[in-house]
Amino acid sequence: MKIKALLAAAGALVLLLFICAYTVDETEQVVITRFDKVQRTVLTPGLRFKLPVIEKALVFPNNLQEWDGDPGQIPTKDKTYIWVNTFARWKIVDPVLFFKTVGYVNRAQQRLDEIIDPTVRNFITSNRLIEAVRNSNRELDTFEDLGDGSENASTQEDKPVRFSQVFVGRDQIDTGILNQARPKLSNFGIELVDVKIKRVNYVEEVRTSVYERMIAERKQIAQKFRSEGKGEAQKILGEKERELKRIESEAYRTAQEVKGKADAESTRLYAKAYGLDAEFYSFIKTLEVYNEALSENSSIILSTDSEIFKYMKGYEGKTAGRP
Repeated sequence: MKIKALLAAAGALVLLLFICAYTVDETEQVVITRFDKVQRTVLTPGLRFKLPVIEKALVFPNNLQEWDGDPGQIPTKDKTYIWVNTFARWKIVDPVLFFKTVGYVNRAQQRLDEIIDPTVRNFITSNRLIEAVRNSNRELDTFEDLGDGSENASTQEDKPVRFSQVFVGRDQIDTGILNQARPKLSNFGIELVDVKIKRVNYVEEVRTSVYERMIAERKQIAQKFRSEGKGEAQKILGEKERELKRIESEAYRTAQEVKGKADAESTRLYAKAYGLDAEFYSFIKTLEVYNEALSENSSIILSTDSEIFKYMKGYEGKTAGRP
C-alpha cells in the first residue's frame, strides 16, 4: 500500500511539474497572465514555471514576421490606374502592449492591413506614375513619357521640366510609407521594420494600348537608328570617294612628274648622241618621218626637189619596173 501511495504521489508530482513547466524558445517571448491580467513577461529562452490552472503562458514570436498586402487598383496623380502590390516585415517589440491592444498574432494581420494599405494608397495617389516606377533621371532608350501628361509640369522651383524628370522616386515613396505607418503601429507594440512596393503594373484596360504604344515607339527608335546608319554610310562613302580622287590626283601628278623627267633625260641623251653626228641624226629623223607619214595606202605628190626625199634620190628599187 505504501509503495502504491508513493507511486501515486510521484505520478501526481510529475503531472504537476508537467502542468507548471514550460519552455521558451530563442524565437519566442512569453506573457504570463492570471485571470487575463498580465503578471510578468519572459524574454529569455529556457525552462520556466507557472502556477497551474490559474496562470497561462501566452507565446508571441520575437523574430521578423511577414505581411503581404493584397494587390489593389490605385490611380496615380496623373490619373493612370495601376496595380500595386506591397509587402512588409514587422516584429513584436512590446508583448504586453501587443496582448492588450491586439491579442493574438493572427489579428495583427488585420491591423497591418488597416494601416499600411491606406498609407500606400495615399502615397501612390499623391505622386506621378514615374515616381512609383523610377529612382533617378537616368536617360531611357525609349520615347515613352511617364509624366503627368502636361508639358507645363513644374519642379519644386516652379520651372518647366521634362516629363521624365524624377523628384521623389520609388525608394523615397517606400521610405515615406514606412515613416508614416511606423508610429501608428507602435501603439500596438509592433515595430514596422520595412515596407516595399513589390510590383507595379498597368490595369488590364490600358495595358493593351500601352503595349501598342511601346511597340510603335520601338519601331520609331529602330527607324531613327536606320536613318542615322544610312546617313553615316553616305558620309563614309563620300569620304572614301574624296580620298580616292585625292590619291588618284596625287598619283597622276607624280606619274607626270616622273614622265616629264624621263622625257627630259631621254631628250638630253638623244641630243648628246645625235650631237656627235648631225648628218646621221637628220637621216634617222627622216626615216622616222617616212615611217609615220607613209604607208601602203598613202598617196603623196611631191617635187623631186623636195627636201624630204633627198635620201631617196638615185634609189632604184625592185618596184621601178612596175607600171
